[in-house]
Amino acid sequence: MPKYITLVNFTDQGIRNVSDLPQRWDEARTAIEAAGGTIEFYLTMGQYDQVVITEFPSDEVGAAAALAVGRGGNIRTETLKAWDESTARKIVQGIPPQ
Repeated sequence: MPKYITLVNFTDQGIRNVSDLPQRWDEARTAIEAAGGTIEFYLTMGQYDQVVITEFPSDEVGAAAALAVGRGGNIRTETLKAWDESTARKIVQGIPPQ
């Protein structure tokens, strides 16, 4: 399943309502699992407020889930598609020699 790493920042609305964060996580988890995906949340310090790791059956399902979560107005995101080490090794092995 495709894996994604999402870097998250709270909007003004999101930080004002930060005490609702556990409920928002639960709601997102329910929706993502219903779409056949998985999700892990990490609250972080630094440039980003959260890091979220998800897996979805397809890029299209992942994109729809990201849009559905984003329309709540609590977060701004930057999503990176990720490959695990095993898959990355296969990708690199497929690069033609110089």
